[in-house]
Parts: sequence; C-alpha cells; structure tokens
Amino acid sequence: MTDIYYNHKEIESKWQKKWEADKLYRAVIDNSKPKHYALTMLPYPSGDLHIGHWFSMIPPDTRARFMRMKGYNVMFPMGFDAFGLPAENAAIKDGIHPMKRTFQNIDRMRTQMKTMGAMFDWEREAISASPEYYKWTEWFFIQLYKQGLAYRKMSAVDWCPNCNTTLAREQVWGDDRHCERCGTPVIKKDLDQWFFKATQYADELLNFDGIDWPERVKTLQTNWIDRSEGAEVKFQIASNQSELIIVFTTRPDTLWGATFMVFSPEHPLVEKITTPENKAAVEEYKAQAARQTEIQRRAVDKEKTGVFTGAYAVNPVNQARIPIWIADYVMMSYGTGAIMAVPAHDERDFAFAKKYKLPIVPVIKPEVESDANAAEMNAAFVGSGVMVNSGLLNGTKVNTEKGRKNPSIAAVLDWLTQKGIGKESVNYRYRDWLISRQRYWGAPIPMVNCEIHGWNPVPDDQLPVTLPEDVEWRPTGESPLKLHPTWKNTTCPVCGEAAVRETDTMDTFMCSSWYHLRYLSPHYDKGPFDEAEYNYWMPVDTYTGGIEHATMHLLYTRFFHKALRDAGIVEGHEPMLQLRNQGMVLGEDGDKMSKSKGNVIAPDVLVNKYGADSVRAYIMFFARWEMGAPWDSQGIEGSVRWIRRVWTLFTDSPTDSVTDSRIETDSKTDEVKKNLRRKVHQTLRKVTRDFENFEFNTIISSLMELMNEMYKAREAGAAARASAEWSEALEIYLKMMAPATPHIAEELWSYLGKPYSVHQQQWPTVDEAATKEDSIELPVQINGKVRDRITVPAEATEEEIKFTALALETVQKFLEGKEPKKVIVANRRLVSIVV
Repeated sequence: MTDIYYNHKEIESKWQKKWEADKLYRAVIDNSKPKHYALTMLPYPSGDLHIGHWFSMIPPDTRARFMRMKGYNVMFPMGFDAFGLPAENAAIKDGIHPMKRTFQNIDRMRTQMKTMGAMFDWEREAISASPEYYKWTEWFFIQLYKQGLAYRKMSAVDWCPNCNTTLAREQVWGDDRHCERCGTPVIKKDLDQWFFKATQYADELLNFDGIDWPERVKTLQTNWIDRSEGAEVKFQIASNQSELIIVFTTRPDTLWGATFMVFSPEHPLVEKITTPENKAAVEEYKAQAARQTEIQRRAVDKEKTGVFTGAYAVNPVNQARIPIWIADYVMMSYGTGAIMAVPAHDERDFAFAKKYKLPIVPVIKPEVESDANAAEMNAAFVGSGVMVNSGLLNGTKVNTEKGRKNPSIAAVLDWLTQKGIGKESVNYRYRDWLISRQRYWGAPIPMVNCEIHGWNPVPDDQLPVTLPEDVEWRPTGESPLKLHPTWKNTTCPVCGEAAVRETDTMDTFMCSSWYHLRYLSPHYDKGPFDEAEYNYWMPVDTYTGGIEHATMHLLYTRFFHKALRDAGIVEGHEPMLQLRNQGMVLGEDGDKMSKSKGNVIAPDVLVNKYGADSVRAYIMFFARWEMGAPWDSQGIEGSVRWIRRVWTLFTDSPTDSVTDSRIETDSKTDEVKKNLRRKVHQTLRKVTRDFENFEFNTIISSLMELMNEMYKAREAGAAARASAEWSEALEIYLKMMAPATPHIAEELWSYLGKPYSVHQQQWPTVDEAATKEDSIELPVQINGKVRDRITVPAEATEEEIKFTALALETVQKFLEGKEPKKVIVANRRLVSIVV
C-alpha cells in the first residue's frame, strides 16, 4: 500500500494559492466562446460566514464550474451588500463607526470565502458602501428622477415619539408595537419621502415571457402585484356635493346594494367630513389604528371594528344617502382608501353590517333559491345568479368570472360610462417603491432643496455625495445626517444660493437592484459599467438565491432594469434569464439558526477539521438544494469517508490489489472492464443531467455509488496493466468530481500526470453505446400480481420476451396446460399475463 497521506490543509492551501496566482478564475471577454454569467446573491457583511452562506454559494459554484467545463466562458463574481441598519444600530450601542465595522467584516468574510475554493472572480468584487459604487447608485436615482419616475410625497412611517425618530420594522417589538430602545408605544407619522413609480411597470412585471423562473416565484410576484379589474365610481358627500369620493370596486354590479361607505382612518377627507359630535370617537379610533401594522389590520380572523363619522355619501346609482364610517380594515395603500360596502355580497361587509345594525340589501338573486331575503341571510351570498333590486339592469346574468367575463360587470361598466358617474379601471395592490430611509448608513439621496427653485438633483460632476465620517451617534437613533452641523448645507444647482441637502438615504434594495451591472467593471469611472463588458456578459444567465426575496429584491431588480431600459441605459426586457432558489439550512434542533439559540453552525471549524472539499461535498449531499433541511453534524462523516476512499483508490498501486497471475487466468476480466465502462458512462450521463437540473445531492450519491463499483472492478482485475477502461474511468471520475471537490480533484489530476488544470478540461462526453445493458430484467405479472422475474438479452424482441416468460415454471403452473388469454409486454419493463 502507498504511504501517501491525504493532508487536506496542505493540499487545499497549495491549490488555492496557485489558482489565485495564475488567475485561473479571472473572467475576461472572449468572443471565441459562448458566455455564461452565473450570479449568486451577495451577502450582507455581518462578520462571519455561517453554514447557510455555504449552502447558498457552493452548489451554484459547482454548477458554474460545470458550465465552464462544458465550454462556456463563465463569470462568477462576488461582492457585499454593505449598507444597512445593523451596522448603524451597533454604532449607536458601542460607538464603532459603521464604515470601520463594515469593512473589517468584509475583510474577514472575504478571507473565509476564499477557504471555500469557489471560482469567484475577486477582481470583480463590488462593495455597495464604497463611494466608487454608490456614486452610481446616486446617478441612477437622478436618471429615474429625470424620467419622472422619482417623486416626493407624504407617507406614514413607524415613529417613536420619545426617541423622536423613525423606526424600521425590526425595531418595533411585541404585539403592543413598542420601540425596541425605550419601550414607548410606536405611532404612525406622516413624513415627506421619496418614491419610485414602480406601479408604472405593474402590467409589464406580470409578464414572465422569455425567462425561466420558478412557478412559485412568478405566483408570488403575481399575487403581490394583485391586478384587479373593475370600475372607479364617483360618490358625492351629501353635505357638500362638490366634494367627490372616488371608489374603486371589482364588483360594480353590486352598486345598488351599497348601504354604507368605509374610509381608511388615514383618509384625508376624514377630518373634513367628521361632525363635531363624532370627532372625539373618530380621533381615538384613528390613534388606535395608527398603532397597528397593515398585516394586523388585514387579518381575516380579526374582529371588524369601526366608528361612524356622522357624514353621508350619495350612492350615484340610486341617490340613496349612505353613512360614512371609518374602519381599520380599509387601507390607504389599496385603491383610493375608501370602499363602498355591500354587506349582502361581501363577508367582511356583512359582519360589519350585522355588528353595527346597518342595512343589508340583496342585489344578486341566487340561481337555485327564491328571493334573497336580507332578514333571513346568515352570510353574504357570493355566487352566480341574476341582478335584482338594480333598476333597469334587473335580470342581468351574474357569474363568478372577473371583469368583463362576468356579464353583469360588463353591463354595469357600460352603464356607468354612459351615465358619466364612473369608468372602467384597473387597480393594483402593488405600491410605488418607498426608497427614503431616515438613516445614516445608506447611499445619500442626491437631491437639493432651494427655497426658490425647490428640489433639484446634484450635478453629475459633484457625485458622489459622500457620507460624512465625523458624525455623532445618539442613543435615540436619530439620523446623524440630520443633526450634522454642516453636511446638509450646500448651494442650489440652479441659482447658486444657499440650499439644503436631502438628509434621507436610500433603501438598501436600491443598491442591490443593480449590483450585477457593477460586477461588469467595478472600478470603471466613466459610467456605472463599461459598455463593452455589458454587451458581452449581459443578461445574467443564471441567478441563484433565496425565495424570500421574491416580492422585494427580485421584483425591484426587474422594475429597475425596465426603467433603465426606457432611459436607454440598458437593453432587453429582463436582467436575469434563469432563476433558481435554494432552501434553508436549519439548526440541528429543526429551528432557524440564530446566535441567541446557540444553534449556528460555523463552517470555519468544519473546514479546519475535515477540509473544504468534505464540507462542500456534504453541503451538496445532505439535502435537496431547493428544499434545505436541518443540519446533521454526524452526517458529514460519510462525505469525509468518501473523500478518503477516493484518495486511496487513486494513490494506491493497482497491482497491490490483485496479482498478474490471477488476471491472466481470469477469463472474466474483459467482462469486468466492459461493465465498469458501462457504469462510468451511465454515471456520467446522470451527473451531467443533474448538474443541468440543479439536482446537487444526487450528484454526490452517484459518485459515491460509482466509487464502490470502481473498487469492485479493481479487485476483479480491471486496473491491471493500466487498462484503457481503468484509465478512462479515473479520468472521467476526476472530471465529474472537480466541480464539487476542486482541491482533491486538482491534486489527483496532477498525481496522474495530467496537464494543469483539471478545471480547464472539457467535460467528458457520454458514450451512449457503452451505457446500454447486455441484458434486462423484467417482472412477470399473472392476473395483476408479480409472480416471477425473467432476464433476457437487451435486444430481445417482444416475441422472445413472451416466449421466455411463458416458459417459466411458475407461469406453467398457473396455465395448467391452457393457453393464456393475454400476454402483454409493457414498454419492455413488465410482462403481464392474463389466465
């Protein structure tokens, strides 16, 4: 036996240094090859990699390596989404500047990432908190502003009245919604903030043509945008008929059943229309609603509450005076913030009407019932029927389709337009993108406010607007930019007079909406990217990351690309052609990993003990990548054993296992070699297919299975005298394992005397002829039950298969000398005999 020792530390360090020195993974434009831009979601620099980072990065790395071996020019970059609230909160606690902490964390995480042996092109690293990056984040904001896609308006934020500052969602704690710092109950407060007109692209965002994205993501985005067809209807305030209320409804055919109206507590008309005797109750209710989240307010099982304003509206279809209430289940973020309530045909309105004894008027008569009687109704009726109590439209058919596919809706839409009291309309639950953050650690919004000329963008030659480093951290969390004595003071770009900078910074999703473009040329200073790099590499061919980003980052990125396309900055309709999502690695207790629970798995410890290749192999093997699973510390031992068995097989002398005399007398050696070659090419076919389909766990299991067969074949003489079959098996095996375990594959490739590097070799081609079996085994079924099995040559005809099956002693017993009624050979996989 050989005494070559598998020293993972020495081997992995050696090859990582060589790959870096040789720039093995440097991606440059090469028009002689097809390109493949592989991208995985960049991490936030929290300070230490955890096993979840490995799970999200290593399988995509193996696939990027596979694509390279398939002949593609692959770019696989990495960077850091470096702005964000955690670093700012930490600064408030311990006084360490976010810039210092963030870049220290990046240095640490970069070092940890390099132990993975991933093919990241580090020369393309982009860091969103670097001025050379956020200069272009600011520039993009200005381009959207010039397009009319950026605007400013009042919007509610979570506000701590004691700390005198806005709070992020994660800073509002408990069911009672209190400030994490001081415990004060949180309220809603309106502030002037910046938005992008993302809704302008809502219909286009519902079109997924030309992209290979998971159905689940497409469904999540479709539901998030939530396109509704219906009508906008004009209601008047009874006491002041010049005051119009526009209501959006998906069921204009039920207008005649609207017996009251409900406003959102935040609706701007509430204060104006509330009568003096109802003012106190309304104000108290508004304050109560302001302390709830939208999720709490929209909860289906939440008891419906409300307060009467004292005002009335006029129903335009029948001139009925209907009371106006406020209720927290109506949101300003949907429609117009006012709804017409039709209790006879809406469960939520029905419960509200019953509670507050409001009128219920049926306007759809069910197909299978007599007249719908309001007094007898135990629930709202939602179904097919005919319109009743609806004037000239009585008798119009009603079905359960949406929009104009419902004849009653189509008829009412036409009638409303004819009468001039409403119009056909489309509404979205999707809202414009609020990008303002009252924070320090983010990209500054490059806008200046002048008393004479209002808001104007900072001139391009003054970008970037850099963050000041001499800032004060207050325990209250107030933004240091707002409190800084000089930073916000500037001059108006129009008149040159004194002006004030915007002190809000941008949502960090703004930075991550375009990082794939900055990877193209991270140090380019004439634009956000080098056009030549864009023309070669874009769009992203494969994007990987968590499905939790479906309705935020992934939607923002698509919007951003389309807006830039319309500005003439980028091309094409979509930024990423293919998307695949990984699941989540849970703690060994089955819970989500967290430091507080003590169930976080540190990969550094595993790499030091077992080596990066063993960790990489187990990361791929232990769970289906798209599903994830709880971590199992014991399970990694199987991957470690596999790596060591591979090492032993390749470094042992083949003649140590079997003598030449035995080989010479063994007439089955040729058969062993043939079977080995069949298994190698069958495995190659499966591994190739699994790489293409992101089935990473079965890649490792297939390699483990083939390794067992190779040991058996060696013992049977397949490796003697360096047979062609054995040499081919060794070469193909290393090429198959190279994407998953790059270090040991490189070491053993070198050990075999092959040319450097295994990662620059072509992926092997499956010999389909070699994969074919000499014989096949088929179960034999008699009257529906498997009674026996037959083995026949693989090329046997159907008649030969039938003859062999009928000759079985088992079958003959059942036939009792008679002819069978039927003999069926099903797809050469089963013989079915009916007697």
